[in-house]
Amino acid sequence: MPEYPFWLGGVAASMAASCTHPLDVTKVRMQTLAGSGGSKRPSTLTVIRTSIHRSGVQSLYAGLTAALMRQMSYSLVRLGSYERLKEYISKGKKPTTPQSLLAASLAGGLGGIAGNPADVLLVRMTSDSVRPPEKRYNYPNAVAGLVSLVKEEGVKGLTRGVGTNTFRAILMNASQVGSYDFFKSKLLSHPIPLLDVQLKDSLLLHVVASTLAGTFATTVCSPADVLRSRVMASTEGTTFTHILAKSIKEEGVSFLFKGWTPAFVRLAPNTVLLFVFYEQLKSGWKKLAQ
Repeated sequence: MPEYPFWLGGVAASMAASCTHPLDVTKVRMQTLAGSGGSKRPSTLTVIRTSIHRSGVQSLYAGLTAALMRQMSYSLVRLGSYERLKEYISKGKKPTTPQSLLAASLAGGLGGIAGNPADVLLVRMTSDSVRPPEKRYNYPNAVAGLVSLVKEEGVKGLTRGVGTNTFRAILMNASQVGSYDFFKSKLLSHPIPLLDVQLKDSLLLHVVASTLAGTFATTVCSPADVLRSRVMASTEGTTFTHILAKSIKEEGVSFLFKGWTPAFVRLAPNTVLLFVFYEQLKSGWKKLAQ
């Protein structure tokens, strides 16, 4: 069993999310903006500038309580269960790459289910400012939003988009956590090509491996991320197939990578901060336990 508590990953993810939340808000707003045929897609800077102009700098921190609730459910489960599943699947031995990817996928699925209610709130709270006033949810915080969600849509509202979200969580954990372990092990056992530099288990290694993992995860998860945001931001009665067909008709297949730039700008530093915080917290916990 790991030498640190199950919830430590949730704490590391919350710390990282607190630093990168404005970028997450921008990404969701770009993904949920209604497309119109032939109109030019707004850039990342345009969305940020418009948000600040309309609602002030604080609007970039809309939904922060939901983001923290999400990390302490989704990330806590996906990171905590990953280590235990990896150990179980490999039967206590050093896991192979396929075994690590399987463990990461299973853990991601569990995290996606656990974090779905918070994800619904996060998408709605961060995209509220780009909605018409009459269609805004106006949740003051995550707890009030959760109560309002259950009251207005029932328990079914908590599972809105759970299929898309779970699929995205599987992709995210396999491509982020699984690839981080892969890149980390390769960098430890092989010198960096061209530079002929051999990295040791240090902060530099964690930064390089997590940057590579963040780039890979952004590209793999973009389609599922866009669809998840649109399903969760939609009103009750709108189906996944309707949203997919309407988006392809109005914007083309390229809509699946809408918001890739802010997603990368957010996910790359978020991944770096997540694993740097996580590695340091694990190291610190081990020292305290000695």
